Amino acid sequence: MVDARNGSSIKQQVQLNFIYTFTAHPVVLIMSDQVRVTEVAGKKVQWDAAQMRKIQEHPCFSEKACHNFGRCHIPVAPKCNIQCNYCIRDFDCVNESRPGVTTRVLNPDESMEMVKKVVEKYDYIKVVGIAGPGEPLANEETLETLKRLHEKYPGVIKCISTNGLLLPDKIDLLQKYDVGNITVTLNAIDPEIGAKIYQFVDYNGKRYTGLEAAKLLLSQQLKGIEEAVKRNMIVKINTVYIPGINEDHIPAIAKKVGEMGVYTFNVIPLIAQYKFADITPPTQEMKRKMQDECGKYVKQMRHCQRCRADAIGKLGHDVQSCMYENK
Repeated sequence: MVDARNGSSIKQQVQLNFIYTFTAHPVVLIMSDQVRVTEVAGKKVQWDAAQMRKIQEHPCFSEKACHNFGRCHIPVAPKCNIQCNYCIRDFDCVNESRPGVTTRVLNPDESMEMVKKVVEKYDYIKVVGIAGPGEPLANEETLETLKRLHEKYPGVIKCISTNGLLLPDKIDLLQKYDVGNITVTLNAIDPEIGAKIYQFVDYNGKRYTGLEAAKLLLSQQLKGIEEAVKRNMIVKINTVYIPGINEDHIPAIAKKVGEMGVYTFNVIPLIAQYKFADITPPTQEMKRKMQDECGKYVKQMRHCQRCRADAIGKLGHDVQSCMYENK
C-alpha cells in the first residue's frame, strides 16, 4: 500500500477503508480511535482520523476539498521579520488578489468577532488561518488569536503560513493550540541562491544581510519543518518560481522536503514587483513543467489561488468584501 503524501509504505494496525483522490493515490479513512502507521524517511509516523480531516476538509491541502469547503484568513499579523525581494505588503487594499494584502488589519478581539460571523453565516467554512499580511509568528497577536480559537472553536481546523524563521521557536505553542496545518515558504536550500532573494532577516534583535541572512533563515526553516513533521503536523511548502534566480534549483527543494516528509508542494509563479519588478514571471506552461518535475519527489498542489491575507470563502469564490462591508 502507498501513502498519499509521498509514496511511502503503510502498515496496517486495523482494518482500513480506502477512497481514491484526484491523484489516484489511496487515502485511508479510519475511526477516531484507530491509527495509521506510515514510514516517512525511515521513521514510523502515526496519523489518526482527526489528522486526516485536516487534509480532507482543508481547501489548500486537497483539491477535492476546495470545491466543498472554505477558509477564513484573519489578518492579525502586520509585522514581518524578513524582506523578500518580491514582496510588497499593503494593509488597506481591496482590489488586489495576492498574498500580503488585506482590507484592514484586525486585532484579536476583532478577529474573533469576524470568525463568529463567518462560521455562523457560512457552514462550509472549516478552516481558520493566519497568513499575514506580514509574518504570523513575528506578531504576538497571532498566538493570542490562536489561543482564543483553540478555546472557543476547538473543532475548527487551524493553520498558519510562515516564512519559517521563528517556526522552531514557536512550534510548541502551535502544537498546544492545535495548529495542525502549516505552510512554509521555502525558496532556496542553497544559501547562495537565498541571498539573491532576501534583502534582510531580523532575528533576536539583530539584522542579518547577504549570505549570513540566507544561512540563518534556511537553518531555521529546515529545523521548523523537521519539528512540524515530527509532531505529525501536515506541512505544505510554498516555493516562489523566480526565473533567472531559483528556477533550476526548485526540483532540489522538492526532493529535499519530500525526503523530510512534507505533505504537499506548491509552485507559485513570481508576481513581478519590488526589486524583482523587471523579471518576467513564468508562464502557465513553465509552471506545469516545473510541477511535473517536482512531482517526482513530492505531491503537488495544482489549484492554488494565491490568497489574500483576509480571504474568506471557497478558493476562487471569495466573500470577504461582504464581510468587511458589514463590520
